Amino acid sequence: MARLVRELHLPCVTGPHAVPEGRSAVVVGGGLAGVAAATVLAERGVDVTLVEREGFMGGRAGAWSERLSSGESFEMERGFHAFFRQYYNLRALLRRIDPELELLVPLEDYPILGPDGEVQSFRDLPRRTPFNVMSLTARSPALGLADLLRVNGRRALEMLTYDAGRTYGRRDHMSAGEYLDSLRFPPRARRLLFDVFSHSFFNPEREMSAGELLMMFHFYFTGNPEGLVFDVARRPFSRSIWEPFERYLEDLRVTMRMGESARAIERVGEGGWRVRTDEGRVEADSVVLAVTVPALQDLVAESPDLGEPEWRHRIESLELTNPFAVWRLWLDRPTERGRAPFVGTTGLGPIDNISLYHLFEDESRQWYERHGGAIVELHAYAVATGTDDEQLKIQLLGALHALYPETRNSRILEQRYLVRQDCPAFAPGSYASRPPVETPFDGVTVAGDFVKLPIPSALMERAVASGFLAANYLLARDRVLSEPIRSIPPRGLLAGVPS
Repeated sequence: MARLVRELHLPCVTGPHAVPEGRSAVVVGGGLAGVAAATVLAERGVDVTLVEREGFMGGRAGAWSERLSSGESFEMERGFHAFFRQYYNLRALLRRIDPELELLVPLEDYPILGPDGEVQSFRDLPRRTPFNVMSLTARSPALGLADLLRVNGRRALEMLTYDAGRTYGRRDHMSAGEYLDSLRFPPRARRLLFDVFSHSFFNPEREMSAGELLMMFHFYFTGNPEGLVFDVARRPFSRSIWEPFERYLEDLRVTMRMGESARAIERVGEGGWRVRTDEGRVEADSVVLAVTVPALQDLVAESPDLGEPEWRHRIESLELTNPFAVWRLWLDRPTERGRAPFVGTTGLGPIDNISLYHLFEDESRQWYERHGGAIVELHAYAVATGTDDEQLKIQLLGALHALYPETRNSRILEQRYLVRQDCPAFAPGSYASRPPVETPFDGVTVAGDFVKLPIPSALMERAVASGFLAANYLLARDRVLSEPIRSIPPRGLLAGVPS
């Protein structure tokens, strides 16, 4: 483990490895947060029932089977996912089913492509701050000495001084867009160095907290000892992650209630809980609510026993960010040799990345070997509400043709187009009211990528870390050994410097 990795036990419990016989829990939600919580609880001997409304596991990282017009089956997902190397908790979870993490393929670079041939590479950057910042600045094609002299250095240094209390206290009420404006980076440099980064969290710059942006910058770059390049899954998630996890949980005697929606949570007796579903009910000592923001709000609204006013207000105040669009294309002609499996894009309209699935995923590669052509996925984050789908497709395809001219004459053989709106918003001023994992109700915890955590974290990693923490709080009632939660350094390199 890298020297800078922190291993925490939250709450700090060093007791036995197993709960007393007869302990039970219901985990509502079969995404990453719910699976993380169910795994830890079941490993400690808790009798776990997992309730998932979909017919497949994984939540927003799930996959399901579909068929092409040729009759060939394939696994569809909700868009490309990057497995960053500082996702320590996600990797610890995945090691339950794949100890060597053979399901992941390392990428060599994370290039950003812009108009007129602009390219920003992150290949072989030093991993330590400030050397990574210095190297990136020196190699950027969009930053010259004159540009650097105009940058607001005092504001830029805040990217090296992350401290949760101070950073959110100062910047949570400012938008990410306002903060980036204040840096005075030239437009081209801002596009290549910041736009893709800020868009990757599904929140528009003008509607996202600058405090959250600074935390993300710390987590992914200035405080990250593993580097900015990431890994990808070599197989569809259903086969590489969720089918093995279903077997793993079944071996732990977890009861899986798939295709069943939770409707309300009720108290039972002195210390128990009942989860009412659309197909029945299940009682247990404890409950983990690991669902999306809308589903959580619906559950709480229908659960008078979860009635503490301040906590209910925290749940009600959660919001969703803009929709995102995923468009997967099966083309009849190959992409040019040497293309990167994944690129971020900027300055070309709503498109945010291009993934060439036939270059890294085995199922897509097998289709390519049978038919030639290419499987390309285009992703647009934080799409403006009310955007016309056909107009968006025209813009996405135009950007693909501009960046990869060899696709201009390709014919689209098959396509799948998804628009979803279920990712959490991190609006300016929202940090103080964001709910933590703990709740005022003994035996009930909340998990998901929207909760407030005591460590810097985001996206899939935040979901898993919150699931581990939710399980730990429930285990702490019996003084059972907690699951280690790993983190990058919680504060920036210059966090102690007065400003």
